[in-house]
Amino acid sequence: MQEFKPTNLYTLPSTYKSPGAPSVTTTPDSSNVELPKTFTPITIKNMTLKNRTVVSPMCMYSSEDGFMNDFHLGHYTSYAKGGASLIVMEAAATIANGRISYADAGLYKDEHIAPLKRIIDNIHLYNSYAGIQLAHAGRKASSNPPFLDNARFSIPESEDGKGWKTYGPSAIAFNENMSVPIEMTLKDIEEVIDSFRLAAERCEKAGFDFIEIHGAHGYLINQFLSPTSNKRTDQYGCGSFEDRCRFLLDIVKAIRTVWPTEKALGVRLSCEEWCEGGWTLDDTIRIAKILETMDVDVFDCSSGGNSMSQSITIGPCYQVPLAHAVKKETSKLFVACVGLINSGKEIEEILQQNRSDLVFLARPFLRNPHFTYQVAHELQVKIDFNIQYNRGRFTNTAY
Repeated sequence: MQEFKPTNLYTLPSTYKSPGAPSVTTTPDSSNVELPKTFTPITIKNMTLKNRTVVSPMCMYSSEDGFMNDFHLGHYTSYAKGGASLIVMEAAATIANGRISYADAGLYKDEHIAPLKRIIDNIHLYNSYAGIQLAHAGRKASSNPPFLDNARFSIPESEDGKGWKTYGPSAIAFNENMSVPIEMTLKDIEEVIDSFRLAAERCEKAGFDFIEIHGAHGYLINQFLSPTSNKRTDQYGCGSFEDRCRFLLDIVKAIRTVWPTEKALGVRLSCEEWCEGGWTLDDTIRIAKILETMDVDVFDCSSGGNSMSQSITIGPCYQVPLAHAVKKETSKLFVACVGLINSGKEIEEILQQNRSDLVFLARPFLRNPHFTYQVAHELQVKIDFNIQYNRGRFTNTAY
């Protein structure tokens, strides 16, 4: 199938930039119009994002042996056409047995590079940036996709490749329906750390602009960080904050040996475990201060997912205070918030109040891949549409 580039077919209007960018006008007073912060650019390393709406990584459970395919091409390109400034692709396992399910994406073999490059090249056509989340599910691996029956049950090791042995920092199951993981040896830990390095090398070859390390939602890195799931007695546990953090910090160091410093690196954490004796916001602030000295650029604030005893009060923007707390205590990190943020008004208020630098959005983009257009309409700012969709602009507006 031939790749389509509009500029190969016709000359675009001189005032046109790209989907999601504020429209250039030629009216005499246009320079005096103050843009909503949502649509002001922000530069992070070699990326200059045209707006602050970022597609949050969301597992699609639509890969065979880790390979992305035509579904993903249409899925991710639609967000670029819709004006998102940065599209962070779903969690890609760095080792096959680190997949949440047999249908997860992966970056554990060189053959995964070509299909990813095809998607990235299409995203770049719309002046959007492409990122990916690197992950290992640990004790929560080897399960069914969440929209199928028995989704929260482990699949036993099987010849059809849909189930395998799971690993974790300690031999503690996530719940009664999931397998007890094998406690990782030091050799196992070294292999996983190196798998993140190899995956980052593949990201560079594929042409990604951004990598996010998945340290949230009860997956392997989160399991090492939390005292509820890490009961080790060696240098990767031993009851101390420093030892429980070592696994993540070693992964960051390994990735930075191959991921150029001019390219942005992010970490997503569950900033609060929401249970007694678990990882806390104070722990998060403490590790954030360490990470900002290690050439980490973006700190993505989520929460929960590591304990069945968690107690969370969920509501609109409920995780924004976590991001705000990190932002107040750090100076070099670009902080991102996520979680039940559903309107342009909410996004703009978060940014105007300096509670976060970026807003990662998941469900709103699933409902509407052109959500950025909706946000602009709500905030009454004129942005460029995908040029072929220009006649779909909202009517009867202030502009």
